[in-house]
Amino acid sequence: MTLAIYNTFTRRKETFEPIKPGEVKMYVCGITSYDECHLGHARAAIVFDIVYRYLKYLGYEVSYVRNFTDVDDKIIKKANDAKTSCEAIAEKYIVSYSEAMAQLGVQSPTIEPRASQHIAEMLHLIDSLEKKGFAYVAGTDVVYPVRQFPGYGKLSHKKIDELESGARVDVDEKKKDPLDFVLWKGSKPEEPKWPSRWGEGRPGWHIECSAMSMKYLGESFDIHGGGRDLIFPHHENEIAQSEAVTGVSFVRYWIHNGFVNIDQEKMSKSLGNIRTIPEILKKWSPESVRLFLLSTHYRSPLNFTETSLSEAEEAVRRGYETLLRLKKHPEGETALPEPHLLSHFSKYMDDDFNSAQFIGTLFNKIRHLNSWLDKTPDVEAESRTDFFEQLKKIGSILGIFDKDPEQYLQAKKESRVSTLGLSPQEIEKKILARQEARSQKDWKAADVIRQELAQKGVELKDNPDGTTSWSVRATPQ
Repeated sequence: MTLAIYNTFTRRKETFEPIKPGEVKMYVCGITSYDECHLGHARAAIVFDIVYRYLKYLGYEVSYVRNFTDVDDKIIKKANDAKTSCEAIAEKYIVSYSEAMAQLGVQSPTIEPRASQHIAEMLHLIDSLEKKGFAYVAGTDVVYPVRQFPGYGKLSHKKIDELESGARVDVDEKKKDPLDFVLWKGSKPEEPKWPSRWGEGRPGWHIECSAMSMKYLGESFDIHGGGRDLIFPHHENEIAQSEAVTGVSFVRYWIHNGFVNIDQEKMSKSLGNIRTIPEILKKWSPESVRLFLLSTHYRSPLNFTETSLSEAEEAVRRGYETLLRLKKHPEGETALPEPHLLSHFSKYMDDDFNSAQFIGTLFNKIRHLNSWLDKTPDVEAESRTDFFEQLKKIGSILGIFDKDPEQYLQAKKESRVSTLGLSPQEIEKKILARQEARSQKDWKAADVIRQELAQKGVELKDNPDGTTSWSVRATPQ
């Protein structure tokens, strides 16, 4: 099976064929650096992280550009409110974002350009637009005439006559048309500004991405990505600007990830339900966050609840416990059943990066593997090694199950047990008391001890050899 990608532009899955065989050029819209990054940012970053990793796994040489918008109205407002510079605000949140992405295991793109460092490229692009009749001066601003571009609306599938001014489209009486958007904003007091032949000012939001993407990837490239909220007007305007200058198709495949909702409500500051990554990582592990975000197809809405992330945490633990169990199972001549993880992985990932379908299949296999181990006295060394190597390869792409299971579980146990109000020694003492009760056939007393530990989040497992092991769940009963 060859890779098929759902293209927002055509609204269908298409066989992936890069412009230059063996090479992929990809641009993804990054954050506006004015606040802490949240789950929505994490979803976009992790979605395109696995796109990036999987393309490399398929053998492509990938040039991946993800920008930072560090010139923006929101940054200016934040800086003025804090009585500091825009540069200080932008730097603070770029650093915070980069640290959060590193914690989540997101690989760094090939290039991470900042808008403020590419003003010359933006001015050159605006100048080219004006010379071709696709820009006009409106007061101190330079504006793009939307109706002059014949293909406007072809990405969002909106008819220009039905569009109304709104969303993130500026309303300005100096414009010839309310739908026209600003390429260059004339300077105002307390705002960053740069010299230009139209006077001092700063770039509009849309021109930033056109200028940076074309500088590093050329006039036409393979993949452009971002959240669904960017389809219109941002990505629509990028197409209009870029193609008006070059006369060639700007992007071959457009990929957009779905929104994150919180308890079935849109995540927004007005509702006070923003979940930042630093806040999330205080309670849940990076792997559980990745697993949660990848367990829903990237194009679908994703609903966050505390329960869903705790379930992801538990799933990660069960996966590592299964790996440890397999690792320690006696060696013999019995081969593992259905060991072909990579073929399943490729089948689903080739179908529009369907990590969600694969993860469901993976955990079904983990459940069946545990049942099989319960009934199987030994495992062939070669098939066990093959299983581990396949899972390690998959983990290197999804960013899960890529650690040593024993070390992971021990670290997780030590981290969680410190919050229980019980020491490991006290837990072991209760296990011994339960074993004594069972030896006396006092099943009621044994069940009481199990339940007491379960209420504190300690899960007991009675092993075939008569021993009892314990672990700590993400949340108590």
